[in-house]
Amino acid sequence: MFMDMHRKPLPIPAVTSNQNAIVTHTPVMRHNKDTLASRRRLIFLSLNLVTISILTVWMGLFLSSGGWSFIKLIMMLAYMTTLPWLSIGFWNAIIGYILISREQLSSRSYNAEDPWTLSHDPAAPIKSRTALAIAVRNEEPESTFSRLRAIHEALRRQGFAAEFDVHVLSDTSDPHIAAKEQQLVEEWRQNAQTPQQIHYRRRHINTGYKAGNIEEFCRRTVDDYDFFITLDADSLMSGAAIVRAVRMMEANPEVGILQTLVVGIPASTFFTRAFQFGMRHGMRAYTKGSAWWQCDCGPYWGHNAIVRMRPFHDHCTLPKLPGTGPLGGSIMSHDQVEAALMRKAGYHVRVLTDEFGSWEENPPALPDFIQRDLRWCQGNMQYMHILGMPGLVGLSRMQLLLSILMFIASAGWISFVLLGLVWLMTADYITDTPIQLGLWLFGITITMHLAPKLFGLLSVLVSRKESQRNGGHLSVVVSGLCELPFALLLAPIVSCAVTIFMIGLIFGKKISWRVQRRAARYVSWGEAARTFWPQTLLGLGIFLILSLYAAGALVWAVPMVGALVLSIPFAVWTSSQELSNWSIRHKIFSVPEDYETDGQLNRLMKHKRRSHARSDQTVS
Repeated sequence: MFMDMHRKPLPIPAVTSNQNAIVTHTPVMRHNKDTLASRRRLIFLSLNLVTISILTVWMGLFLSSGGWSFIKLIMMLAYMTTLPWLSIGFWNAIIGYILISREQLSSRSYNAEDPWTLSHDPAAPIKSRTALAIAVRNEEPESTFSRLRAIHEALRRQGFAAEFDVHVLSDTSDPHIAAKEQQLVEEWRQNAQTPQQIHYRRRHINTGYKAGNIEEFCRRTVDDYDFFITLDADSLMSGAAIVRAVRMMEANPEVGILQTLVVGIPASTFFTRAFQFGMRHGMRAYTKGSAWWQCDCGPYWGHNAIVRMRPFHDHCTLPKLPGTGPLGGSIMSHDQVEAALMRKAGYHVRVLTDEFGSWEENPPALPDFIQRDLRWCQGNMQYMHILGMPGLVGLSRMQLLLSILMFIASAGWISFVLLGLVWLMTADYITDTPIQLGLWLFGITITMHLAPKLFGLLSVLVSRKESQRNGGHLSVVVSGLCELPFALLLAPIVSCAVTIFMIGLIFGKKISWRVQRRAARYVSWGEAARTFWPQTLLGLGIFLILSLYAAGALVWAVPMVGALVLSIPFAVWTSSQELSNWSIRHKIFSVPEDYETDGQLNRLMKHKRRSHARSDQTVS
């Protein structure tokens, strides 16, 4: 399932003259690497099959007490949809933690011993041309351009600005925002030493969304650049990270897409600080573990990544999906499909697993977070049209399927709970059901769900250096203890929203491509009530049914019932300035960048603020 057992070693694409790369991957080495990848995938597959089988049997024993019924069978199917992602996340976290610990506790360089480690000369001259391509649509122009100028200034300090051009690819439909974009471009060109390196193009029709924007850019510039770096409006990358990525691409011509590990920019709102803290520590172990077995078939997240221009232009044009409904037309979640097409063409898709100079901003409040999640949900459901595409690598096909299951699992979880309530009202639950067995299964499921965060935090706590970077052991422990209940409250609220949205997809409802809110904001009680009344009613309904039919189960239902009932105040409180200030004052959810007075991000943000201030002065 996770590997191609009979796939032949991939041919190495030809090296162009201006890449100046030395190919050291002999056929024997390629064969050994493919054998190692297959062995790793077999191990990972076995671990997951065993885990899923045990959990399935365990749930079967729990549900089969008193005999099977139609409701129990549907409950079983709903539960099984949640298992692939649960198991994969669990084992990714364990493998990632082992790899991180081995690196922390040993003076040996295990990365250098791994044949799948990307090698490069950190002092090599850059002989290629690279475009910094940012696709925007009705974004706040001042912030977008101040970030771009900060990135270009960072490259100038590295001494490599001449090798990079900037391309602003605008799909902006608002004429006032478009006018401001053009004004900022002209001001930048007037003050730049090399104005010919700054490009701006505006499309008047948003064909193909962001993917169509990038495809049009590639058609125009395919002969001008060896690589391009994809950026979102909220992206920041250090000059050192960009230069390293280019050197890696030059030294490894078999790589078509190289994705950096993106972490959150220090935030000012409680919601974003809590989310980014948990995501950062969870992603550390998760990404390390997944890269171990994915090898040449890693993820692409659509931004903060470097892409080889020619194969992307030749092979990664997205198909138009059949139908006019929410799952037809242009593909919204383009990145994983582009990664699959790049692998189909014989190139590798790799991910860098270290936190090095790659940042993004996350939604400032719960409604904005859910809106983004629902857009991803609709886009991922479109992958059902792609699964049967001829020629895809087996692992790419599996990743597309898992991307679909990621959201189906949310609906499966909610369906399991609702069907369980029906079961409670139609069966002798107390006498027929092995309560102890169910409680153990519940506890193990929650632990597996939190495993990436727990192992990520543990990897920091066991390392004196990493602990100091994150504010010390006490700060990490207190922040972790605060974030875990936040995560447990957030999950049911989001799952309920996803389930309702997926039901709407069946009846033709779709989400529009709207600008993502990025600035800190307060969620009013009215907005929260309009958005989260379904979660509140569901939570109250579950509480009422459990009170009448299984009051003893209320203790174990507190995480889910409490989250749903409190969804409205949760949205309001996590956006409040008072709670945000408290978390900042007491260094709750702090990240290394909060403690760096002269770090890469600190310098980038200072330049961004100066650029923003100059723009404001010009406007006034």
